[in-house]
Amino acid sequence: MTKRTPRVAVTTLGCKVNQFESASFISSLEEREAGIVPFSHEADIYIINSCAVTARAGAESRRMVRRAFKNNPEARVLVTGCYAQVAGSSLLDIIDQPVCVVGNAFKDELVDFALARDFCDIEMYMTDISRVKKICKLPVLRFRGRTRAYLKIQDGCNNFCTYCIVPYARGRSRSLPLEEALQQAGIFAAENYREIVLTGIHLGKYGLDLEPPLDLLSLLRQLVSRQPDIRFRLGSLEPGEISNELLDLVADTPNLMPHLHLPLQSGDDSILKKMNRTYRVNDYRRVVELISRRLPDTAIGADVLVGFPGEDERAFGNTLNLLTELPLAYLHVFPYSRRPATLAARMKEQVNGNIKEKRVAILRALDKKKRAAFHKRFIGSERFVLAENRKNRFKLMRGFTDNYLPVYFPAPTAGINQIFKVRLKRLDKDNNLFGKVIME
Repeated sequence: MTKRTPRVAVTTLGCKVNQFESASFISSLEEREAGIVPFSHEADIYIINSCAVTARAGAESRRMVRRAFKNNPEARVLVTGCYAQVAGSSLLDIIDQPVCVVGNAFKDELVDFALARDFCDIEMYMTDISRVKKICKLPVLRFRGRTRAYLKIQDGCNNFCTYCIVPYARGRSRSLPLEEALQQAGIFAAENYREIVLTGIHLGKYGLDLEPPLDLLSLLRQLVSRQPDIRFRLGSLEPGEISNELLDLVADTPNLMPHLHLPLQSGDDSILKKMNRTYRVNDYRRVVELISRRLPDTAIGADVLVGFPGEDERAFGNTLNLLTELPLAYLHVFPYSRRPATLAARMKEQVNGNIKEKRVAILRALDKKKRAAFHKRFIGSERFVLAENRKNRFKLMRGFTDNYLPVYFPAPTAGINQIFKVRLKRLDKDNNLFGKVIME
């Protein structure tokens, strides 16, 4: 009798690093002839790549575990990711079926665990993540259903911001060796990806732990020169990691996209100090203004954490005023979420949930204005757009410009994964940007 191909469902919560790692699981499963099915379907094996960055993400991770067993009570269920790392034992309190918990240091063995013939009711593959010195190597062949590929070049964080659980879940900063990063980019090139997003937990620390030490600029120079037909986009960088050399490289390199994301978190110095952030308001202001002067078309994004302990009306007002003044293209706004094991969780002056919600709403309204203003600046201009899909209510092609503007434009389905020169024509009342392909 021929053995049936196992059906495997994978779901991913959280950041781009998790998305890269899940793509590696799927690549490896497909190489071993497993059938990949949607998570909503009945499967033999379910893999939950979890997140713990907020209380809501942890709750969603638990919900996905329950959902897997509801889909198939006899399934093999594996939970990995940050929630598994910091709270894996708590899963035993919510389920009574066999489960496999895989810590972040063992993700390169997850597919072996998933496809093993013999397993126990409860399996825990864990270690002290703070002692792990090498990055977990997870090669990826392709990203299912995506025209942009994520390339994880770094993992872990040494900063220990007082609100953040990530160093406890991911360990210390570790980098992918240069040749392996170049090799992975080459794989994506062979698979005809036109854009690669470099990702990491603390991207700006790339290479400092390697022997001999390296830096992000050195890697970037090699990537953009070896793969001139691929657009490269950077993930988040700390304000102090923006150098004149980096801005010169962006200015002088057509395939390095003018898009920089700089976490702010708060626009008040006293709150930044309590957060254990490494910069102050004037430092952030100088960096954003430097980018804006040197590269005026660049999309500059910011993360903002609202309702940190001790954030009174004055501190929130300082944040609102700073964000209003700065030439930012968009904001990612999050309410502070109390995370166990972090210093901020034990701080006094925790902010009331209703107050947090109101402040979040104010900043999200500002985000909408910032996006509209940035989009309007480019109406009438021509930008290069990577066509991604036609799955939208307008039944038009949708893609992103080099400077991260989402644009809808007429193009055939066959144009997916091609780069078009598009004239940006108009912005509707909902801030949707429309354009027209320029034929050369």
